[in-house]
Formats: sequence, C-alpha cells, structure tokens
Amino acid sequence: MESKLILDRSDFDLLFLAFQTNGYEVIGPSVVDNTVVYTSLNSPKDLPAGWTDEQNGGTYRLKRRNDEALFGYSVAPQSWKKFLFPPALCLWKSHQTEKGLQFSFPQEPPRKMAFLGVRACELKAIAIQDGIFMHGSYGDPSYSLLRGGTLIVAVQCCMTGGTCFCTSMGTGPRVTQGFDLSLTEILEPGRHYFLIEAGTESGARILQQVPHRPASADEIEKSELLLAGTESSMGRVLDTTDIKGLLYRNYEHPRWNEVSRRCLTCTNCTIVCPTCFCASVEDRTDLTGQNAERLRRWDSCFTMDHSYIHGGCVRSSGISRYRQWMTHKLATWIDQFGSSGCVGCGRCITWCPVAIDITDEAAAIRSSGDVGRSLFGKRGE
Repeated sequence: MESKLILDRSDFDLLFLAFQTNGYEVIGPSVVDNTVVYTSLNSPKDLPAGWTDEQNGGTYRLKRRNDEALFGYSVAPQSWKKFLFPPALCLWKSHQTEKGLQFSFPQEPPRKMAFLGVRACELKAIAIQDGIFMHGSYGDPSYSLLRGGTLIVAVQCCMTGGTCFCTSMGTGPRVTQGFDLSLTEILEPGRHYFLIEAGTESGARILQQVPHRPASADEIEKSELLLAGTESSMGRVLDTTDIKGLLYRNYEHPRWNEVSRRCLTCTNCTIVCPTCFCASVEDRTDLTGQNAERLRRWDSCFTMDHSYIHGGCVRSSGISRYRQWMTHKLATWIDQFGSSGCVGCGRCITWCPVAIDITDEAAAIRSSGDVGRSLFGKRGE
C-alpha cells in the first residue's frame, strides 16, 4: 500500500464525495439527541465538528471543544455491530394458500457501506465477530452479505475517554490493521489536516480520487506524539495476567454477591458491547392465521428467558447472570474463540446505570486472592 499521505481539511469533503460517488452509503458519527451516534450521513456537515464527550462510570455528557475537530470524541454508545448484525432480522415468512404453506426467505439487497470513524478497539470487535459469523463453523449469510460490502475508514484515537482501557486489552489505541483507509486528525494553530494511509486496494482506489501529498517527517512525528499521548492517558486499567485462570478459580468468590446487589440486570452492558451477539428467535402470526414469520432479535444473557430450558431457567439469579457475562467475556470466550471477548472500549462502564466497572470487579477478585471455588470444582485448579 501507499506510504503515509496528507489530506487537508479543505479537501475532506472530496473524500466524503468519493465514497458516495463509488456507491457507498456513508455511516459515521453525528450528534443526535445530545449524543454522538453512528448513523447514515448525507454530507460532512453531519459530522460532530467541535464536539467531544465526557465519559465515566454511569456518566455521559457532550460538551463543546475549543476547535472544529471532526473526530474529537471517544466512542459512540452503540457500536458498528448494529449495521452488520441487525437488532432484528426476518429469517423466513410463510403464507397459507390453497396448495398449502408457501415459504419465502427475504433478503435485503446488498448494501455498500463506508464506516467512517472506526476506532482501533472497534476494529478488533469487528474482527472478532468476523471470526464468529464468517470464519466459524456456522456462518451467518446475512452478516457475510453486509460485511462483504463494507469499507472501513478508521480514525486513530487522539484522545482517550474516561472509561477506555484498550491498552490493557492490546486492542488500541493505534490502528494497525483491518482497515481500508486510516485517518489521523491533526489540528495546529491555523491548520487542520489528516495523515491518511491506505490499507487495501479498495482504500487506495478511493484515495486516488482526492487531492493528497506525501507526509513530511515532521507531520508523521506529530501524529506519533498524539498517539503516544493517548496510550499514556487511559481512563481505566485492567490487569489481564492469567485473567482466564483467575476467574475460573473464583467461580464462587464473595465479590459476585456484592456486585449482584448493585446490578439491575438491565442488559445495557450487553446491548452496547461491540462483541456480544446473544440472540433469540421469535415466531409470530397475524390474527387470521394465514401469515407467519420467524424473527431473530438481539437478546442478552442478563434476561431470565435466555437461559430457559424445559423446566425453568438455568440462571435465575442476578449473581449467576452477571458472573456468566463477565466470566464469558474475559475467560471462557478465550477457550471458545481464541481471544478475549472484551476490547476495552469502556461502553459497559459508561452506560451501566449504577456504574458497575468491569475493571474494578476484576481487580477486587484479584486483590483478595483465590478465595472462591473453581469453575472446575477444586480451588486453585
């Protein structure tokens, strides 16, 4: 691919236009209801220029920056997951005719989407879901169809959110792979520009359609300093040393009781998580009984019905559901899929109504030693 290049802010609108000219629907950040959300954009004017966010446990606020940065926020409440793994998907429809039931399997037409503003942690989350839905034993054709038409335009993190801990998870803040184009936004007195790099042939073809020039050594150094500053200013830290073994050895740690007293089992953490993919299947029919359909909807391991089998729910208590989520995210996911299910984006901390912090919970279990029973039945095993 090409070396690092410079795109001036005055030419950014032409990059946006290039996406549209090549048939892409641009999905990116915009301010909606006092929140930066990922949504369909009509023009660069829809971007959150001059806005940033303040995030902490159970806290999210927008505030004005003292400049016109386009990507001067951390991460949006919901991730790119909702565009690749839709919250609701019709699997099939049936209609009663004189000849019997007729089935159809509706498919949305292929969409070409340009994801504009993807952070490093979010790239990792997309890669994790790619592994599950595209490269796993049981692929998802709907996911593959949507993912195949997606152009990834990543943005390097030049600021950190109050709940970010991607450095701990080894997922950021630097964008290093998995992108078609990457941007580093740099603002100086009287100057606003982007360091841009193509990661694929698709990205390079887009780049050829907009004005750019080679980056100087000074401009590259400035981008490196911005990223170094982000790496050193994480809002949270998670010690991942033997995290899988730690949780396996403490399946009945008393900390689970403490956190379950605060947890509302509201499902917020799983809905905003960029890797969670629990789903349920729902059948419904009209009043005539002539038409029926089967839907797949997002679900959560925090709902009682999600663990229901004949005779009752496997995880009927709040403690069992929180323990299942955190242990799966940080431990059993590693055995199941070969990596952690957490990318350190901090969304579960920000959007928890009672500010439960997964990094605090892991630290509390670690600090008190192995005092619970092992997941495998023997302490310390």
